[in-house]
Amino acid sequence: MEYILIIIAAVFVNNIVLAQFLGICPFIGVSGKVETSAGMGGAVLFVLVLAGVVTWLIRTYILTPLEIEFMQTIVYILIIASLVQMVEIILKKISPPLFQALGVYLPLITTNCAILGVAILIGQNKYTLMEALVFSIGHSIGFFIAIVIFAGLREHMEKLSLPEGIRGVPAAFIVAGILALAFMGFAGIV
Repeated sequence: MEYILIIIAAVFVNNIVLAQFLGICPFIGVSGKVETSAGMGGAVLFVLVLAGVVTWLIRTYILTPLEIEFMQTIVYILIIASLVQMVEIILKKISPPLFQALGVYLPLITTNCAILGVAILIGQNKYTLMEALVFSIGHSIGFFIAIVIFAGLREHMEKLSLPEGIRGVPAAFIVAGILALAFMGFAGIV
């Protein structure tokens, strides 16, 4: 039951993009088409889950025993950068069109605050390895859901006749704000 609560909280209540506002750059930048957004969501899912597990292992078995936890941010960024390089190589081989569609946003996963934020939150919450894995999966699913929903809304908005001054990015920001409010509703009224 505890794992289910962690996933529900990560996906809906504390959605990494729409409630904690981390990972906004790829969220806005890649959400023009559902297919591209799904590809980015999949890449983030892969990197986030692996980064969550690997950073937990590094923190538990190296940083904490050696009392060098102050190095966590640098170590985590190196781990995330390595995983993103791996994803880039795999995508370039397996799906060149998706690799091209993601463009500059794929390497930007390295600096995606959502991934670093989840890795740090795992340490702060003192999760076990299994809880860290579930937490990472939940947040990556939350990112995936948010970016795909947002891309679908943006595709639909392209078909609407909006006033000239609100087309494009302004309308996207308004919709993103409304979507964030909707997800914040899962947390209840505080």
